[in-house]
Amino acid sequence: MVYRKRFATALVLALALFAAACGSDDDKGSAGGGGAGTSTQAPTATKGVKKAPTLADSKSAKGSVTYCLGKDTSGAQVESVKQFNAKFKAQGLSAKLLEFPTSADEQRNQFVQREEAKSPECDVFLSDVIWTAEFAQQKWLLDMTDYVNERKADFIPSTLETIHFDNKYFGVPQASDAALMYYRTDKVSGVPDTWQALYTEAKAKGGIVYQGASYEGLTCDFLELAFAAGGKVLSDDGKKSAINSPQNLKALQFMVDGVKSGAAPKAVTTFMEEESRRSFESGKPAFMRNWSYAYALGNAKGSKVKNKFAVAPFPTFEGGTKAAILGGHNLVISAYSKNPTGAVQLIDFLTSEQIEAQDAIKYSLTPVLNATYDDPEVKKAMPFAAELKQAVTQAHARPVTPVYPQVSQAIYKNVNAALAGQTSPQDALKKADSQINSALATF
Repeated sequence: MVYRKRFATALVLALALFAAACGSDDDKGSAGGGGAGTSTQAPTATKGVKKAPTLADSKSAKGSVTYCLGKDTSGAQVESVKQFNAKFKAQGLSAKLLEFPTSADEQRNQFVQREEAKSPECDVFLSDVIWTAEFAQQKWLLDMTDYVNERKADFIPSTLETIHFDNKYFGVPQASDAALMYYRTDKVSGVPDTWQALYTEAKAKGGIVYQGASYEGLTCDFLELAFAAGGKVLSDDGKKSAINSPQNLKALQFMVDGVKSGAAPKAVTTFMEEESRRSFESGKPAFMRNWSYAYALGNAKGSKVKNKFAVAPFPTFEGGTKAAILGGHNLVISAYSKNPTGAVQLIDFLTSEQIEAQDAIKYSLTPVLNATYDDPEVKKAMPFAAELKQAVTQAHARPVTPVYPQVSQAIYKNVNAALAGQTSPQDALKKADSQINSALATF
């Protein structure tokens, strides 16, 4: 019971972080991104970038390290830094937090302002997974390829996609997230093998809800189906749009037909994470696509679905595969850091098995290390740990491109228009294709 209470409390506090990972509704968006399994960018985008020290070279680091991040609403980072300082005090190494606002866009702005001014104020930054490409192309981050290669086997491979750009690793995964399929155990026996079968059952059992509003969350929801159907967003070299394809059309037509048939309510075109959660908890829908934070809230006191639901990874798209989209944050080192060896030591500590387990048990952060999911205490604190690991493992990062905000907007605005019946799926993808190509032509 203690772990479940901690889990519920921490998830409520961490809601802003989960929403930031795939839920900004600000058209300015957040730059950067990930790819669907491969990096997609100019082959010499980061030529001459500075390399971070290796862990061996950083063992005797001293001095102070400033760790910049968004407001630590859960307290996870405060606790970790406290423990870091206790461990390295005798060595003469310490860290301090510099907290930015809770808004993901403002966090990005604060970091960008410092990098443009070549300020050494932030040694380490907790960066959203979709900012990698922009920051790396600007040469604001140290190349951590040597460090990552030494620990590659420790991490779930999909999480490494989010820091991979121009054949280099520009940081270290710290916390991940992947959406799950929630289902009512009193209405259905489980999640069908395919999305098509799921929608058929949903239509008969109260529907499925997801994030269909015109914002970043819809980009995630659409890409989960598009990638599973065999589609992609950009060409392999990242120079052209690949959004207007038969595979992506199949995925979008499927979503549109789902709304038309009533398998998904028309109101889903206005839903973000919280609207989806509240709709599911009202007791009517049989299925919900949402992030892991909704698990504890669904079992909270007063919920109409308490002890009446379970979760599972996404099904297969008929004729395709399974896919999910990664959220989360990475630890990166500023190119202007005055203490890169200390920064490497801090990152190594924050991504250790000890801290990853602590973050999962006490603060409900999704682990990035394989070993953490096997920890008995983690399994106890996160009853759906096995399902979550499977979801993270099968997940893809979003498209890796310095113009990610424009790419994402082109996706979610046009997909939403199709879902709302304002345009056809064919025209929606044609328009998105044109907008993405226009954005790509700017760099």
